Amino acid sequence: MKGGLRFALCASLLLFFSLYLLEAHLKDLYDQYRAGTYLVDWLDRNGAVRSPAFNDVPGDKVVVMAKLQEEPTDWVQEELPECVYDLLFDKIKLGSILIKPLPNSWQRAIYIVNPSEDARSDSNVLTTPLNKGHESMAYLTYVIDHYDALPSTIVFLHAHRAGFLMAWHVDAPLHDNVNAMRMLRTDFVQQNGYVNLRCNWNPGCKEGHRFNQHVTEQVWWDIFEGTSTPPLNHSSPYEQEYSEYKYMRKPDQIGAACCAQFAVSRSQVHKRPRDDYVKFRQWIIETDLNDSTSGRVMEFLWHVIFDMDAVYCPDEELCYCQVYGKC
Repeated sequence: MKGGLRFALCASLLLFFSLYLLEAHLKDLYDQYRAGTYLVDWLDRNGAVRSPAFNDVPGDKVVVMAKLQEEPTDWVQEELPECVYDLLFDKIKLGSILIKPLPNSWQRAIYIVNPSEDARSDSNVLTTPLNKGHESMAYLTYVIDHYDALPSTIVFLHAHRAGFLMAWHVDAPLHDNVNAMRMLRTDFVQQNGYVNLRCNWNPGCKEGHRFNQHVTEQVWWDIFEGTSTPPLNHSSPYEQEYSEYKYMRKPDQIGAACCAQFAVSRSQVHKRPRDDYVKFRQWIIETDLNDSTSGRVMEFLWHVIFDMDAVYCPDEELCYCQVYGKC
């Protein structure tokens, strides 16, 4: 009897412990996917997503993305058209019509990372030098090729538009990148220089997420050696030991909300010379790390590349207000 009671007690403790871990995991997923907010937005999916009011030069912004050739991206052209016009009657000359471009006009730079021979030989199709580093190969290729003729605002997006599971990291109503672009405050992008399109800290910004196995000392050195990366810590206790290369020292913590979707201003891009971006892309090409791992490394470093602090985790509520006007 005592043995049976002991077994029952151990089984109960094991069950309760398992339920505790399951509850913690489900709470984390609920937070990561913003499940409650998604449900509210889904119930109100017919409501209009309003664009914030600010001055925006028509067409002076671009969406840059990488895609597999078989991946559908028609939604970009359909929902974020390059030319949006408003037809107005001229009050002075009755009967005539004025064509006025609207601010919600986007340039597009969509790169096929796995082009067929026909696609690669088509001068109208954008392709990358190599299918490696996930979206980073397309991002860097755009910056390198257009460095001297960039629009004011450059937005780097994934090719999938929306979906609770596929696009869970899109921090906009219904996890929809179209909503994100319609709500994006480009005036804040200009003011801040770099904007992460995800405000939710989970994953990427929580304390335990700021240490990772991808950006090692060696990887940091390989990427930033020979670039214009400024000193990270002038008062480093290692200053004497690393006097010549102290700017190369990897920060103890590196953190930013995932997942490689962000916006930058032209002036922020120009804080680095074009050669730096060439060097970053060459690292992706030459590294022994595979496509997925090299892409993950870059995901952790975009904010550093664009001159933000090693841990760039703005307050979530303030971020939603500044980036999307949800105040």
